[in-house]
Amino acid sequence: MSDSSTTLCSDSVCLSGLELMPTSSSVKTNFSTNLLDDTCSKNQGTRRCSVTATADVNESPEKSIQMLRSLRIKLSLQSSVIHRKNPHFNNTLETLSSSPTTKTPPINLIRQFSSSSPPPPTPPPLSATPSTSSELRKYLGYSALLLSCAVATYYSFPFPENAKHKKAQLFRYAPLPDDLHTVVNWSGTHEVQTRVFLQPESLEELEKIVKDANEKKQKIRPVGSGLSPNGIGLARGGMVNLALMDKVLEVDKEKKTVRVQAGIRVQQLVDAIKDHGITLQNFASIREQQIGGIVQVGAHGTGAKLPPIDEQVISMKLVTPGKGTIEISKDKNPELFYLARCGLGAFGVVAEVTLQCVERQELVEHTFVSNLTEIKKKHKKLLNDNKHVKYLYIPYTDTVVVVTCNPVSKWKGPPKFKPKYTLDEALQPVRDLYKESLQKYKRQPNENDSKLSDLTFTELRDKLLSIDPLNKDHVKKINEAESEFWKRSEGFRVGWSDEILGFDCGGQQWVSETCFPAGTLSKPNMKDLKFVEEVMELIEKEEIPAPSPIEQRWSGSSKSLMSPASSESKDDIFSWVGIIMYLPTSDARQRKQITEEFFHYRHLTQTRFWNQYSAFEHWAKIEVPKDKNELAVLQERLRTRFPVDAFNKARNELDPNRILSNAMVEKMFPIEDNVTT
Repeated sequence: MSDSSTTLCSDSVCLSGLELMPTSSSVKTNFSTNLLDDTCSKNQGTRRCSVTATADVNESPEKSIQMLRSLRIKLSLQSSVIHRKNPHFNNTLETLSSSPTTKTPPINLIRQFSSSSPPPPTPPPLSATPSTSSELRKYLGYSALLLSCAVATYYSFPFPENAKHKKAQLFRYAPLPDDLHTVVNWSGTHEVQTRVFLQPESLEELEKIVKDANEKKQKIRPVGSGLSPNGIGLARGGMVNLALMDKVLEVDKEKKTVRVQAGIRVQQLVDAIKDHGITLQNFASIREQQIGGIVQVGAHGTGAKLPPIDEQVISMKLVTPGKGTIEISKDKNPELFYLARCGLGAFGVVAEVTLQCVERQELVEHTFVSNLTEIKKKHKKLLNDNKHVKYLYIPYTDTVVVVTCNPVSKWKGPPKFKPKYTLDEALQPVRDLYKESLQKYKRQPNENDSKLSDLTFTELRDKLLSIDPLNKDHVKKINEAESEFWKRSEGFRVGWSDEILGFDCGGQQWVSETCFPAGTLSKPNMKDLKFVEEVMELIEKEEIPAPSPIEQRWSGSSKSLMSPASSESKDDIFSWVGIIMYLPTSDARQRKQITEEFFHYRHLTQTRFWNQYSAFEHWAKIEVPKDKNELAVLQERLRTRFPVDAFNKARNELDPNRILSNAMVEKMFPIEDNVTT
């Protein structure tokens, strides 16, 4: 024990650095251990400890050796625990053992040799750890990298041609699935995408489609030509269209009846039966409707002596989910017939229709300009003396355009009339305003546009409105130019009824048309003129940028229970008044602004006049509100006018799984628990 330093070894580890420091030169040796530091500091992945022992030379050598062995065992056990907790230290020791020639500094271990367990090491405070800020910088870097990759992909990916679709504008040109059908109504105001769009070619195929859909509870809402401004035939769940079922099945020249497949368009039908000397009794403004659709929404023409178009239907064949194919008429199930004739497509798919026609005639159309004061004096006479009559009011002017149509007299023949102005001269005020507006707004004509001389009046009006559609002063100037156009267009026109009764409605538009009672033909109550007069006053008071025209037409009553002109009296007449706002631009922002302004316009007329005049909207033009309170008001109003319970009861029987319905029908006519089958 003369050395001041020695090495203690066990079977698994060697520890160096244990210093034995003699305290005196006396013979008595007192060997003891003194703890110099009871903590271990972490240094390069190992625990560095320091232990000092003193020997008393007065003790016997044997006892000293025994104590030294005891100390060696304790240090070996403690160091073994440290190695298991520190892999890096194990690797260091393995390196040392494998390279005995490598000279390394001594490893000093300090450990308290006591029976009590050592306290756990104190973790460093969070503020002292730099990992928080470094991890934040790391994740920010990842986010920036991901965003830059997305932008690069977005602007460099080659998009297909069929991907340009407004519903994909979030991703600019994201392609649509191949099996996704996009259906847009004529006005461009409603649109749906669906994967189910079926077009049967025969009655048997239609029956199979309806049966299969009912078993699977698959929506197949009947949709026609998509001309309804409110998209009443659209459904995202699925649709069935009869455009391929467009045949004339039977013509009875003596009875003047025709049986057709419901998918035939009005113009197709008229062209097909004109050689038989017959035609339809009345027409709506447009000829592209399918017969099934124009009947189901209760469409109408004009003429106080003529009922709506659904009154021309004398029998129908319905393919229903609940009862299969049924045929109904005035004689076969008349109760259901009068309910389903204007059934909104909710009872069954109309497959065939038999129509009562009239003799084909030439008509004389007379157009002249008047004002409301003069109209009030002649109104009763105008309604009684003319087969067809309508008024076109031009807001911010006193102009009322009157258009009448009557059969050509067999004795007098067509009237002889030479117009004062040519068409070019009549259009000149509108063309001049267009040129003036381009200069005022510093616009340049589009090179792709047609020449100014090739544009019709309605096309010119759309172009003028597109410059500043919601500027009241600009719209007022357009209306004034239109008033001058009609003054220069007074005169007569002769043609067949299907040629004369049409009307160029202009381009895409929002329209709200209401129907309300106007007395009888012998005693008109004049509320129809009062209604329009108040609307005109409202426009000026609220400074609404209302374009022309406000169109007013009349019809007789209908026995169809769901028709807005429904009445038990044949003498009742109804007035139909439409307000309008055009959508002359494809700019989404402008269209949204026009839409908001139109619904404000419509809301004002609704709150002030509808209840007062018992006015209800045309089924193809009614807009279902999104607000729950407003929807509840609409539902209650419909109940006051239509047999809603009978309507829902028939729906339960004929379409128990609601496969023919859509959100619009369900909101207007919710099925209640007390409705039984």
